[in-house]
Amino acid sequence: MPQTPIFSSMLGSSCSGQVQPDMGERCMDPVYQDGNLVSGSLEALIERLVPTMDYYPDRTYIFTLLLSSRVFIHPHELLAKVGQICIKQKQQLETGTEAEKLKSFAAKIIQLLKEWTETFPYDFQDEKSMKELKEIAHRITQCDEENGTMKKIISQMTQNLLMALSTRSQYQEIREKFRQPVSDKGTILKTKPQSTQKDILSVCCDPLILAQQLTYIELERVSNIYPEDLMQIVSHMDSLDNHKCRGDVTKTYNLEAYDNWFNCLSMLVATEICRIVKKKQRTRMVEFFIDVARECFNIGNFNSMMAIISGMNLSPVARLKKTWSKVKTAKFDVLEHHMDPSSNFCNYRTALQGAAQRSQTANSNREKIVIPVFNLFIKDIYFLHKIHTNRLPNGQINFKKFWEISRQIHDFLTWKQVECPFEKDKKIQSYLLTAPIYSEEALFIASFESEGPENHMEKDSWKTLRTTLLNRA
Repeated sequence: MPQTPIFSSMLGSSCSGQVQPDMGERCMDPVYQDGNLVSGSLEALIERLVPTMDYYPDRTYIFTLLLSSRVFIHPHELLAKVGQICIKQKQQLETGTEAEKLKSFAAKIIQLLKEWTETFPYDFQDEKSMKELKEIAHRITQCDEENGTMKKIISQMTQNLLMALSTRSQYQEIREKFRQPVSDKGTILKTKPQSTQKDILSVCCDPLILAQQLTYIELERVSNIYPEDLMQIVSHMDSLDNHKCRGDVTKTYNLEAYDNWFNCLSMLVATEICRIVKKKQRTRMVEFFIDVARECFNIGNFNSMMAIISGMNLSPVARLKKTWSKVKTAKFDVLEHHMDPSSNFCNYRTALQGAAQRSQTANSNREKIVIPVFNLFIKDIYFLHKIHTNRLPNGQINFKKFWEISRQIHDFLTWKQVECPFEKDKKIQSYLLTAPIYSEEALFIASFESEGPENHMEKDSWKTLRTTLLNRA
């Protein structure tokens, strides 16, 4: 991913994608409004992706088109079309006598390929894409036979690409070793635990340190999410309607792994609270997690904060009235206010915007941290896709829609590049990632054992659970 920010301004201002000195707003393909590219045919959009002697698309346009094109065409097909245009332009330049112009053009094509392989390496996972890449590179670098400078750049680009593909492949292999979703773990049935049983407080009793370790895990997980993973939210939904949609990579491994982490953290919080027998210690555990969630908020780690709050709001925890009566809930009320779902999570979005602004002007990695609530981020992309059509009535691609989707995805990619400023604590992280977590059924059992049922509905639930236990025995 290029380090230079490519979305320097919001949509509706000067984010036009490229300078068009020879085309005004009367041009019908593509179409511009107030200097912004809003629609065009796929062919015209691809043509504007390819550099010429006098033109090179800016990074905003390159990123948006490469990201959104997979909804309409396979990456290897797009690469083939780009190659055809490149070769055609090269042939036209070869008819002249100015060799320097040909080299200048070739250098621009190599730069485009370099940006493509760096930003979307997974587009080159199959043999077809790699073959197209090598073919274009070979044809373009023929003008540089004398000093071989461009061939050296191509060689380095290829090495970096293969390294990126290898790294991602290794991550997908080790993800299977991560703790699986709670629903797949089966029911963990235990009697009341011994007082000496290990809990999170025996590993880390400092809320700030635990929040920092949670942030370390979040940044590590999110670093393995790529823009094309996020775009699959759109392309996978359209796969039944568009046979050219990229259906070969519909398994969003990294998104699933990150979502599973959120669920496991929520269930770990609930497990840590429900399995404590003594009310005083249970109260201390609840207050501890409230403090951890508050520290996560201060850091800018909204995803862990939401997971912790979700865990404490699960029914087996929320029903522990005797425990909650002893908890100082003022801090928890503030946290719930920030995550109030009313008005489309308006309070959270305000806090997220504040963290994003802080990140833009930050001088340290600590201040740059922004980890949004991931499922809300995904829902935003989902609704953007559902509300706006991919194509306009005239058949052109609704590029304005994809500007907005790519802007949101780029923000996420910028945040994920922050280097974690906290030192890894293997002992704490090992506990967070491997400690046993109860299923929903086991949580209710532990909850009822700690504080008995108080109404007919709870009594019926408890009776059903005990009957299930006896039948299994």
